[in-house]
Formats: sequence, structure tokens, C-alpha cells
Amino acid sequence: MEYKLEHDGKFKFIEIGEGTPIIILHGLMGGLSNFDGVVDFFPKQGYKVVIPELPIYTLPILKTNIKNISTYIKEFIDYKQYKDVILLGNSLGGHIGLLTTKLYPESAKALIITGDSGLYESAMGESYPKRSNYNYIKKKAENVFYDPKIATKEIVDDVYKVVNDRSKLIRTLAIAKSAIRHNMSKDLPNIHQPTCIIWGKQDNVTPPNVAEEFHEKLPNSDLFWIDKCGHLAMMEHPEQFNSILHSWLQKREL
Repeated sequence: MEYKLEHDGKFKFIEIGEGTPIIILHGLMGGLSNFDGVVDFFPKQGYKVVIPELPIYTLPILKTNIKNISTYIKEFIDYKQYKDVILLGNSLGGHIGLLTTKLYPESAKALIITGDSGLYESAMGESYPKRSNYNYIKKKAENVFYDPKIATKEIVDDVYKVVNDRSKLIRTLAIAKSAIRHNMSKDLPNIHQPTCIIWGKQDNVTPPNVAEEFHEKLPNSDLFWIDKCGHLAMMEHPEQFNSILHSWLQKREL
């Protein structure tokens, strides 16, 4: 699914629909297309879906960390004059959503996290010692999903290009190390925004016990499971993901 990437000021983003903004924060290796199902569904339900392109590969190396990306999201929200924002993040994106909410609590009225880093992630700090080995990268990509066939050649090629681009790899590792340093275990009890946690039961990257810990420590959270599902629930089971999220938004009157 192709969408027009808009340029406004220093920001690049996709924006579709009208209504309450759902701002989607993609993961470290995740593309904007990972959220095709969300982008297709929620504008029809009265929401504005926005996916900013995170400056993971464009910040100066010494400023490539999740705190600066969280500040970037706050600047984006202010620049676009969005109100009553809902932040939806997968993996690193969920971590950035949580940190943005911690640093700028007025910036979000609700959170959705799925396969979120911030407590633990098995791939964080990965150095990709065999990055020139295509089959190695293919297996790493397949491990993200319950059904390895979802890791198409296009997805594998994208990851392969990133880890074999020295500039991008350096920034990828910098972000990964920054995420480890910004463990949010002590911060979660102070985040009171309604939070929807949607997790794959077979997530190998952020295992199910991570979801349970998020649920335990976030005081206003609801936890939902998707079976036969890995790290990218919104991509592997888009209809079920959308159904869970839409029901939760209605129940919470968001």
C-alpha cells in the first residue's frame, strides 16, 4: 500500500483521515508499511492516522538517542497543533511513545504499545556480526514473526541494506544502546494515561512476560493477547489487532 509522504518544515509524515490523531511510531527496523492495516482501517472509524518518519538515520551521531527522538515527536505534535493525541508504538516506537509521555505528559491522552522495548528486548545491542551473510539476516528477520513466511524478500532486503550501510548501522546500534540505558521500569508507575497493551503470545523479541510486567507497572493499562503471533502483531494479524484496538478505544471513550 502506497501513501504520499508529506514534507512540512523539518518533518516527513503520512497523514490520513480526520478526527482524533493516532500518531504511529515505527520500530528500529520497521518501515511505515508495517502499519498498513491500521492506516487502512482507522480513518474509516473517525480517526486521523499519522505516521512521522523518525529521524533515526538523520540525527548527528552524538544526538542519536531515544530522548532526542522523543523530543522530536513532541516538536512534531506542537508544530502540527494536534490535540488529544493517542500514541501507538511498536518495539522501539512504543518505547519512544512511553518516554515522550514521561517527558511531556501533556503530549498524549492515551498510549498503545505492542512488542515494546523499554524493559527488555532480546535484539537490543545486537552487533550483527554476520551482517554480510544474507541467510543470517533472513533468519533474524523470520524470527520476528510466528509465521516466517511473512518475512518476504522485500522485508529481508530492507534489513540487509540497513545493516550493511555503515552510517545506518552505527546509528542503529547507538539507538539500541540508548534504549537499554533508558530502562523505564521505575517510570511506568507514574504514567497514568490509559494504555492498551497488545502482544503476540509467541513474541521471541519481547517475550510474553515483558507484556505482563508492563501491565503490572502501568497503573491504567489493559492487556490483550494475540495467539500464533510474534513481535509485529499489527502486521501479522492486522484484522484482530484492529478489532482489539477499536473495541478498547470505544470502551475507553477515546
